[in-house]
Amino acid sequence: MGEPRRTILITGASAGIGAALARECAARGYDLILTARREGPLTALAEDLTARYGVVASVITADLAEAGAPAALVEAIAARGLRIDGLINNAGFSRTTGFLSTDPADHAAMIRVMLTAPVELSRLLLPSMVARGWGRVLNVASLAGQMPATGGDTLYGPIKSFLIKASQGLWLETQGTGVHVTALCPGYTYTEFHDVNGSREQVSNAYPKWMWMDADRVARIGWDAVEANRPRVTPGVANNVLAALGGMLPDSLALKMVGGHAKRLDRL
Repeated sequence: MGEPRRTILITGASAGIGAALARECAARGYDLILTARREGPLTALAEDLTARYGVVASVITADLAEAGAPAALVEAIAARGLRIDGLINNAGFSRTTGFLSTDPADHAAMIRVMLTAPVELSRLLLPSMVARGWGRVLNVASLAGQMPATGGDTLYGPIKSFLIKASQGLWLETQGTGVHVTALCPGYTYTEFHDVNGSREQVSNAYPKWMWMDADRVARIGWDAVEANRPRVTPGVANNVLAALGGMLPDSLALKMVGGHAKRLDRL
């Protein structure tokens, strides 16, 4: 009967880069499991992908901010008799109102969604990928993870930096197993992200259009990179220049650079 089509689990798939990655994977013939908190957008996306590409797109809602959510998600997938061949850790959000002005519960949720959940899902799903000799893990990090942290959204950059380093470590550990691990580090991308954290008007006015990228292009670059087994990819020439500067400049200059960014957003 032949091998079944491979299936990719995508967190935060209801919009933005997550939805773009779902379209990219579906176009390449992968079946999908789409998860996020909002069932309506997931169902609409799944129906569109099935109609357009003929893939099987399953929907399982989950709130990764809840303790135990990654394990419960994996159990729900197993209960449906589905097998995971690839994992895209995309779910995430930020709070730009300042560390001292942000509810500690929001900080805890950020850490669980963007740091704890990717680690737990990777640990739960990687063993079977290694055993089968094929797997793909794409962790959606950020250009912010390659830069000094900014005031205002103080935890976002450090969390993304962790995700980059963890991806690089997993890339080293999985060499020769058939499993590829990549950290995708997009810069400014046209998605709902800045609408949710309330910074849409500020960032749109602060940065020129040439610094922004389309989510579908980011998704294509990201999936090409994980297929090629690259440990990290930063889409866009300008973003790569910024990442290089962030790594080369002394702290005094780098912090001034990102401090100016925060002030332009009126968040300090």
